[in-house]
Amino acid sequence: MTTRPAADHRTSAPRTVTRVLLGAFLTFAGLSHLFWAREEFRAQVPTWVPLDVDAVVLASGVVEVVLGVLLLSGWRRTVVGWIVAAFFVAVFPGNVSQYLTGTDAFGLDSDNARAIRLLFQPLLIGWALWSTGAWAAWRDRVRPSRAA
Repeated sequence: MTTRPAADHRTSAPRTVTRVLLGAFLTFAGLSHLFWAREEFRAQVPTWVPLDVDAVVLASGVVEVVLGVLLLSGWRRTVVGWIVAAFFVAVFPGNVSQYLTGTDAFGLDSDNARAIRLLFQPLLIGWALWSTGAWAAWRDRVRPSRAA
């Protein structure tokens, strides 16, 4: 009699569904950087960034599309989860800059709306780490084995 291995808690159906949703979200956002919302994204590039604003928007759009497709594919999902989380950390200064400068974009036309958006960034980071099983994989690696 053969026994099936227990399902990996890092690849449960809810994680898979939320990973695919995040992948679709990132792919859509990346495409919007490239095609229909470039001006809105330009408003989020801090003035202190020493690069061409349009180049930053285009590059970040390409990165979002690539990350979104990788999330959708499930390829190396835990590694991709850490990279997506790092990406969300990397773009956070743009959101802070938008708040501090009072720049309107994406309907964020008040300090309250921009501040609320800042609160969602940690949720996006958590979403990336949870949905890919990246956090669970790291926790499993650093936690002593219960069988020992």
